[in-house]
Amino acid sequence: MFRATPLALAILVILHVGVLAQGGPPQTPPATTQPAGGNRILSVVNGDVVTQAEVRSRTRLFALNAGMSVTPDAMLRLEPQVLRLLVDERLRIQETQRRQIQVSDNDIAEALAEIERRNQLPRGALTAQLRAAGIQPRVLFDQLRAQLGWGRLLRSLLGPQAEPQPSEVAETIAAARARQGQVEFLLSEIFIPVDDPNSEPEVRRFTEEVVGQLRRGLAFPVAATQFSQAQTALSGGDLGWVSERRLDPEVAGLVNRMPPGAISNAIRVAGGFQIVAMRSRREAGREAGGTQLDIRQLFIAFPGRLDPANPTDAQRAVAERANRIAQTTRGCEALEAAGRGVHSSDRPMDPGPVRLEAINPPQLRSLLASLAIGRASQPVISPDGVAVIMVCAREQREAPTMTNDQARQVLLGERVELLSRQLLRELRRRAVIEARS
Repeated sequence: MFRATPLALAILVILHVGVLAQGGPPQTPPATTQPAGGNRILSVVNGDVVTQAEVRSRTRLFALNAGMSVTPDAMLRLEPQVLRLLVDERLRIQETQRRQIQVSDNDIAEALAEIERRNQLPRGALTAQLRAAGIQPRVLFDQLRAQLGWGRLLRSLLGPQAEPQPSEVAETIAAARARQGQVEFLLSEIFIPVDDPNSEPEVRRFTEEVVGQLRRGLAFPVAATQFSQAQTALSGGDLGWVSERRLDPEVAGLVNRMPPGAISNAIRVAGGFQIVAMRSRREAGREAGGTQLDIRQLFIAFPGRLDPANPTDAQRAVAERANRIAQTTRGCEALEAAGRGVHSSDRPMDPGPVRLEAINPPQLRSLLASLAIGRASQPVISPDGVAVIMVCAREQREAPTMTNDQARQVLLGERVELLSRQLLRELRRRAVIEARS
């Protein structure tokens, strides 16, 4: 779940390529003229500087990823949060360097080559497109280097703790089994930290700005990879399927009321603000378990579309024939034999295994649930024709339990996320950060 490999980081720029490859870069505002005094220093982080040019370049990269044509005023609203993200990035880079975690130029080159291959771009096309948009490729390289190095650092710090104990794996599997039938949510997240209580109003305004862009069509993975400080940023904010138990109480109370496709407002959680996107919901275990049916469906098409108030003689004859078959046929082999020569070929008699719980409409699901094995249903009339359905076998299947590997990945992901937030919080506490006006 948390392996920081070039392939794992590919999501970071796949969407960038998608935007860039669609007939050239979107329009972004020209770089603002530098004020007198040149490229100002905006912050000093343990002696390392963050400059105005860096903040503007990263802001432009975000605008490019989002496909936004933004005004200078909108860029200015984004820049304070981009500055905070670059300060955090400096802290991460400093810590990886202090602990001698290496991220080579070859690592970055391999990541870019994989991205270009996946997007069917020739080698070097990505950097060329960034330059064409007025963005130096180094802006993207630095972001990749910081995230890749941070992932390696977390893995090294976890050490033996990275491998869960057998008892912990067993507890996680038992908890997953106990949740079968409970509601789970497929979510994506963006986490934006609040480092200083005095900055909370500004961070809230920025988070609400991101929410607005998301609701106007900005791809959630793009915003997550640029701004989220959670480890899920490496996968575009993907939280996967989660139960309420794994969510902050404030988030859990909200997602129950969110329909699929909804994006939340800024949610105040421990340490900052969270934005969640509801992608889907399900009952745990039901998607793979439940009742599996083996059915046969004989369908005889009407000559012309049925008018229920005025059926033709030919349509009445079709309905009567289907009724005779339903009354006299026993067993699936007999139904198949009865259908030879009359069954409409565009609808297979044997549709393959069917999950009862997935059948719609509900009336048809109820019919198949109560139908005796080998007994034909009453004719089911539709505007196109008449169907006779038979259940050949009905098998109750249990949902597959979580595997040991899946349980380990869940535990590892939770530990990496917790360590990441704790370590960054400690780095901020110890850092000497000087803001320049």
